[in-house]
Amino acid sequence: MNIRHLTFRLLQVYIAVVRTGSISQAAAQLHLTQPTVSLQIKRLTEAVGELLLEVRDGQYQPTFVGKELYHAALDALMRFDDFNGFLSDAAQGAKGHFSIGVVTTAQYVLPRLLSPYAQQYPAVDVTFNIGNRSSVLQRFQNQLDDLYLFSHPPTGDHVVSGRFLRNPLVLIAPSNHWAAQKTQIDFSELNNERFLMREPGSATRMVFETFLREQNVQLHKTLQIESNEVIRMSVETGLGLAVLSEHTLAQTLTQSNAKVAIINVRGFPLNSHWYLVRHGDRRLPIAAHNFIDFMNAHLTEWVEEKYIRNELAVLLGNQ
Repeated sequence: MNIRHLTFRLLQVYIAVVRTGSISQAAAQLHLTQPTVSLQIKRLTEAVGELLLEVRDGQYQPTFVGKELYHAALDALMRFDDFNGFLSDAAQGAKGHFSIGVVTTAQYVLPRLLSPYAQQYPAVDVTFNIGNRSSVLQRFQNQLDDLYLFSHPPTGDHVVSGRFLRNPLVLIAPSNHWAAQKTQIDFSELNNERFLMREPGSATRMVFETFLREQNVQLHKTLQIESNEVIRMSVETGLGLAVLSEHTLAQTLTQSNAKVAIINVRGFPLNSHWYLVRHGDRRLPIAAHNFIDFMNAHLTEWVEEKYIRNELAVLLGNQ
């Protein structure tokens, strides 16, 4: 058989003739002329190289080979019908895939945002690539992901970003620390404390260092730790104080056995936001486009009003 001579149309005509048992009925069903249907059956028979139909009891019936071709044709066309349905879903964003590059702190926020979306679009696969700010910036430069979640977005003409969620930075101490018992204190009262800091380049550290410069304060004792979770646990043990995202602490502080406390310091919490970012040279998949639309429509339903600062529509420009 010369399979290159087979076409979907030939298979559709053949299936219609087998189902109806008649050239004329198949022609009427397919809105073709009888000579056209007869010619198509002849071409298909020549392509296969075997007799496919024979007349029995006044109707066209498939031969032994013809029956196998009929089943194969049904399988092939049904698969492509399924594929056509898949294309329709993909074009509407109901199926598909997109990836998000996420800075480590945002791993506490993203599930909260993606869960409602995943419930409405269960056939969309989302890949998370989590790393520190430096590694996620590198992924952004190399356009390895469709979207990125930063608390301090990169800059440049190729950056398209939208601020959508407040990310308050709070100062924490062990729950038995003297400052935790105070109604309010000045930051200068903490000058002799050890501060646990994220690595240089961390957005949390950049915001905190900006605050220190504005207050004309220089820390005397610091310890660098490249993990929010390790910082939180170190604060619990009394190793020092730290500035962390309130979102990072949310689950810990709701537990009855929480061993850290937020200190009420003048000037805190420090203002920061989460930004959803895309590279201007990379076109968004429909699924990612729908994710942004979905967040625009539903964000106020998921988070407290005080955290809302939604500017995501800008990400959909020129798409």
